[in-house]
Amino acid sequence: MAGAGLFLTAAGVGLAVAAPVGPMGMLCIRRTLTEGPRAGLAIGFGIASGDALYGLVAALGMVSISQFMLAYDRPLHFVAGLFLLYIGVRTLMQKPAAENASSTEAPSAGAARAYASSLLLTLTNPQTIIMFAALFATLAPRGPFSTSVALTTVSGVFCGSIAWWCFLVTAVSGARHALGTRMRQLIDRMAGLALAAFGVAEIRRAV
Repeated sequence: MAGAGLFLTAAGVGLAVAAPVGPMGMLCIRRTLTEGPRAGLAIGFGIASGDALYGLVAALGMVSISQFMLAYDRPLHFVAGLFLLYIGVRTLMQKPAAENASSTEAPSAGAARAYASSLLLTLTNPQTIIMFAALFATLAPRGPFSTSVALTTVSGVFCGSIAWWCFLVTAVSGARHALGTRMRQLIDRMAGLALAAFGVAEIRRAV
């Protein structure tokens, strides 16, 4: 029962960290609308993987890793900001899907790239580890962490996080078929502006 309680606690933490709408949520929505649920789920799995890694660091109290992330807080924000700005600008300059239908990229390659980019963006956000550390400090059981407890924590965080992204992708995919091409293109442009704005905000935090 203790293991089940820890799993549910970790899942709740993963859900709480994933649910607020931010740049990663906007990126997931945008990719789902433009490329379908496969791309959106790849984004979600990348984010959930990053959340699980940070959850493990926070649960095990890996001070050296935490200190490294906090010591390089500004460069990490700068890198993440540049990446978000690049994605936003590229979105704004990209041709509409109807005009860009000749793309020859394999779906698996696109999904792998989406997974890698979202994992990288998640890992360059030091605030994530601070949130996990604060939540685990109050919710995690006291005592030393064994391997089984660590694995339960990581799997719980991952499941809670991916549950949110699956819900979001499913909801957006359902709306995707109801929206016309013009509306999808308008939302895509708005998402590009939002991602660029998030990128500028991250860069400003770094300087």
